[in-house]
Amino acid sequence: MSRIGKMPITVPAGVEVKNDNNCITVKGPKGELTNQFNTELTINVEPGVITVTRPNDDKKYRSLHGLTRTLIANMVEGVTNGYSKTLEIEGVGYRAAKSGKQVNLNLGFSHPVVFEETDTIKLEVPAPNKIIVSGIDKQAVGQFAAEIREKRPPEPYKGKGIRYAGERIIRKEGKAGKGKK
Repeated sequence: MSRIGKMPITVPAGVEVKNDNNCITVKGPKGELTNQFNTELTINVEPGVITVTRPNDDKKYRSLHGLTRTLIANMVEGVTNGYSKTLEIEGVGYRAAKSGKQVNLNLGFSHPVVFEETDTIKLEVPAPNKIIVSGIDKQAVGQFAAEIREKRPPEPYKGKGIRYAGERIIRKEGKAGKGKK
C-alpha cells in the first residue's frame, strides 16, 4: 500500500469539498479550486475527511494513488492557508519596485523586466531586493516564481541574480592562471 496514498485528508472547518465523478471542487476562505482526477480511483468525501483508494495493485494505480491524495491535500491547504514563495535579488543595481499590479525588475538589462499580477497570483515587494509570490494554487505559485527567477538565475562566480529564499548557490573559483608562468 502507498504510505502517502492511504493516509486520510482531514478537512478543516470552513472548507467545503464536492466530488462529482472524481472532479473535486474545494471551496474555502481564500478561494475555490477544481481539479479532475482519474475516474478509476475511488475518492470518498465524508464530513471532515477525504480518502483515496485504488482498485488494485497495478503499477499505474500505485503511481496515481499517492499523487491524487497529495494533490487533493494541496488543494485543501491552498484554500485554507495559501502558498507563497520568497525570491531574493542579489547584485549591484538589481532591484524590484511595485507600481499598481505590476512589478518592475532592474536586472542589468537595457530595459526593465515587468511582471503583472494575475487573478490567482499576488505579488508583494517588501524590500527592493525581495519579492513574495503568493496564491492558493501551489503549482501556479511555483511556476510563476520559477518564471521570475528564470529572467536572471544566480551565477556561480559572484552569486548575482534572483534566487529562492534559503537557496544555496555553489560558488566557483575564478581564473587560477594569474601570476603563473
